[in-house]
Amino acid sequence: MNTLTLLPFIVLIAAMFLMTRSAKKKQQQAVSMRNQMQPGSGVRTIGGMYATVKEVNEDTVLLDAGPGVELLFAKNAIGAVLTDDEYNRIVHGIEHDLKVDAAVVPDDASSLAETDEPAADASADKAVDLGKKDADAVADETPAAKADEAESKKTDGESDAK
Repeated sequence: MNTLTLLPFIVLIAAMFLMTRSAKKKQQQAVSMRNQMQPGSGVRTIGGMYATVKEVNEDTVLLDAGPGVELLFAKNAIGAVLTDDEYNRIVHGIEHDLKVDAAVVPDDASSLAETDEPAADASADKAVDLGKKDADAVADETPAAKADEAESKKTDGESDAK
């Protein structure tokens, strides 16, 4: 067989190997993340529910979803183990990392321009000609109208050839 005909098969096998390798790597990361869960840590399930881990067993996790609400989930149903700051920010709305002296981002661009002069009124602005013409002027500017205008501008002694 020609090596040129084998090349697509080799590329296909290499692509399949790389895809399965990356998928296996992601699975290993998820398993290690789930094994690092401890009671008291905040989690998000694959269904999108946020809860606190109350007890960790070999294949299951007991979650505290609220006062008096305990739910038993499979470990595979845990989508992410959250940091304490992230869990408090999402569930309780508590922001720990806000800096008082941090610059405030303005809502509009008007505060970005630092000038000592007061802002000019919009009525004081000059009208800008964008090259638009009246409808009458546009109608008059057909090629025939331009030729007629050029003829009328000629004086008695001028000719077309110059």
